[in-house]
Amino acid sequence: MFDVMNISASAMRAQSIRIQVIAENVAGSPVLAARVDGQGNAVPYRRQQVFFVPGAPEFGLKSQGVRVARIAEDPAPFPLEYNPDHPLAVREGPEAGYVRRSNVNPLLEQVDFLVASRAYEANLTAFEVTKTMMRGALRILA
Repeated sequence: MFDVMNISASAMRAQSIRIQVIAENVAGSPVLAARVDGQGNAVPYRRQQVFFVPGAPEFGLKSQGVRVARIAEDPAPFPLEYNPDHPLAVREGPEAGYVRRSNVNPLLEQVDFLVASRAYEANLTAFEVTKTMMRGALRILA
């Protein structure tokens, strides 16, 4: 029974990290100059993605449960907006005159948030049901 609770707890932890990354993506999406590339051009905020793997050693689970394996940048290209007068427009090359926008898609982030929050809720429900079953079993034994 404790393994079931640990599996649910590992999934809730993983989904809460995913929700945090989604919030960071939404907050960072308007940033047009998160850093500068080698040519001196502004590089906007790049969307972050969360990758899960099975197992949750922190909960004593080797092959059960889930954990965040890594958080990585989304390699999707930046959308371009032609605006040669903008101070952050690319100066040289094939993208000259274009302003790079963040590759964060607000609709995708909203869907990801809904999926993550529903997964969190489902695991919370499983955790609570398991806890109730254990309490009932202890009541019968007592």
